[in-house]
Amino acid sequence: MSRFRADAMRIDAHQHFWSLARSDYGWLTPALGPIHRDFSPADLAPLLAQHGIDRTILVQAAPTQAETAFLLDIAAKTPFVAGVVGWADFDASDIAERIAAFAGDPLLVGLRPMVQDIEDDDWLAQPALAPAFEAMAAHHLVFDALLKPRHIAPMLTLLERQPDLACVIDHGAKPDLITGDLAGWRDGMSALAAHPGLTCKLSGLVTEAGPDWTPETLRPVIGHLLATFGPERLIFGSDWPVVTLRASYAQWFETAAILLADLTEAQRAAVFGGNAAKLYLSQRGRQ
Repeated sequence: MSRFRADAMRIDAHQHFWSLARSDYGWLTPALGPIHRDFSPADLAPLLAQHGIDRTILVQAAPTQAETAFLLDIAAKTPFVAGVVGWADFDASDIAERIAAFAGDPLLVGLRPMVQDIEDDDWLAQPALAPAFEAMAAHHLVFDALLKPRHIAPMLTLLERQPDLACVIDHGAKPDLITGDLAGWRDGMSALAAHPGLTCKLSGLVTEAGPDWTPETLRPVIGHLLATFGPERLIFGSDWPVVTLRASYAQWFETAAILLADLTEAQRAAVFGGNAAKLYLSQRGRQ
């Protein structure tokens, strides 16, 4: 019997751990101040307890398979980690074999190439990536799409080519909340939401806003995602500890609760846990 119950869990579907001594986090420089240090399960556990969060999805932060192995080792030792979204080199000639090997660990629930950092904005639309996505679908792994608005068009191409691939958009595709120029983002997210199998994470949004953000800053974005994806295809994530560049864990959790206050109790339960359980754990047959 599974230790996970979708109807009873509150899940933070996007969080990170890292150890600076590993030296493969190219983006994580001293300029990032408060998050340029190690973060471990002991740092997160009190925050989860404070907000009644039962499980998390641990997401990669470095573009190396070594980091994925590091995260899987943490997950095996940390009861609150329900699964790991790792990394693999989708351009490798033996990518299908690599994905099959990683998929042998039941704690691996997905993969995430760091699309936002890839020089070619159209990388996702390359036909040569088909073996990677086909292997993911075959092994019931979720594709976490780390996009910015400029990547939405190639993501649409991918969805047309790979209709059986389970996908989730990370951080709402990072709308430009600083300038408030959301028109192109709105159109793109509406087009993505037309694919009924696609879900979207309510995560990472405060770090796209200015330091003086308020819940009202985020309301147009959350409102559009609710209108297009609906509460049955939205998933809460903290993006901790990156979120702490703009807000505490409590501030983001409470903001999400405020902006979802008009949902029914069942809909809120889905966004704060049930949808993540269905996406990540059902894919791997773990509930």
